[in-house]
Amino acid sequence: MKTLRHHIALAVLATTATWVSFAAHAQEFKMGFVNTERVFREAATAKQAQAKLEQEFARREKDLIDIGNGLKTASEKFEREAPTLSESQRTARQKQLVDQDREFQRKRREFQEDLNARKNEEQQIVVERANRAVKQVAESEKYDVIFQEAVYIHPKHDITDKVIKALNAGK
Repeated sequence: MKTLRHHIALAVLATTATWVSFAAHAQEFKMGFVNTERVFREAATAKQAQAKLEQEFARREKDLIDIGNGLKTASEKFEREAPTLSESQRTARQKQLVDQDREFQRKRREFQEDLNARKNEEQQIVVERANRAVKQVAESEKYDVIFQEAVYIHPKHDITDKVIKALNAGK
């Protein structure tokens, strides 16, 4: 009987020691969270990339707006004058408007494709820099894991500000 109690006491002691050891290790585990949307919105590198894109595509965008406004004006003029035009003149002007609209749509598509491609290139640069900043913060503050997406995260684990600060310092 004494040996059975002795074995039970040892088992309880071993289990307690395991849980104490586990709890100690759990406290050493350090995790963090980075809100990538905030990084893209607030980091100087992301803002610079956005400004660079706006500057790069501003002229083409203005040209497209001018073409669109010209097309609208020509279409309105045609609608006003259509009743007084001969059938052949009306048909010729309609064909001309359709051709102009087709060209405008093509240019707009090309613009959007070029803009999207450049946006992806610039975003990739920001992502690479942000990942280096995350790694730098994680290594310097001894984080075990950093998450970029979560359904819920307690604010004490959010290191987004530190990452933005590191990213801005590293430019």
